[in-house]
Amino acid sequence: MSHTQLNKTKIVFSDFDGTLTYKEGLGPVFFDILNFLESKKVPLVIVTGRSLSWGHFLLTHFPFLTDVIVEGGGTIVSRNGKFITEEPMVSESEIKRLARFVLEFEKAFPNIRLSVDSFGRKTDRAIELHDLQDGVLFHHIEDFLRQHNINFSTSNVHLNFWCGEISKYIAVDHFLKKHNVLETNCLFFGDSLNDQAMFKSFHNSIGVSNIATIMDRLVHKPTTILTGDENIGPFGVLNYLKKNL
Repeated sequence: MSHTQLNKTKIVFSDFDGTLTYKEGLGPVFFDILNFLESKKVPLVIVTGRSLSWGHFLLTHFPFLTDVIVEGGGTIVSRNGKFITEEPMVSESEIKRLARFVLEFEKAFPNIRLSVDSFGRKTDRAIELHDLQDGVLFHHIEDFLRQHNINFSTSNVHLNFWCGEISKYIAVDHFLKKHNVLETNCLFFGDSLNDQAMFKSFHNSIGVSNIATIMDRLVHKPTTILTGDENIGPFGVLNYLKKNL
């Protein structure tokens, strides 16, 4: 993407954990990103593995945000004035199949609890990665998911699983077509394994420098990879935007 094209950027899409957050929290640099993009009149759409309830939180607490894609692409959450709408990317039958599978999962792994935010999830469920430090257990769970035809991926904090075809890219592609925006006029920032669908198919993807920790596990890599401590997470996002927009 040339500098001229960057100046025509219509939407910035970004992963959340590890990309817009720093040390598992929101810091001042996140607000700097929001303020900078608002000054440029370029919308930010967060594309995260976090729950539907987190999508509502982001839209109600940050007025600049009008759309958030949550649950790894499972639902697009949008705000129009005071009204928030939800658009699931999978059918109701797949959502019900997931609910039934969760009961089977809990019987098979009674000592593994779903993440605290799973009560606020609709199209997927999550397990905290710190509860899966035992590599053998992790593989047993993966095998169980495969046996039941359940899709899954890992983010920086969770093992997420779901029914049906869900990915960040599928949801972003749907969003762009709905809003009649060309993908080549947009940017995506990420740092996680569950960003690979975007890295594979999105033309202008940027990996913040902390992506180095998983680089050897990525089958599909971002088109631009930032380096250096000054480009970790949200610092890298802000530096890239200031330099290029």
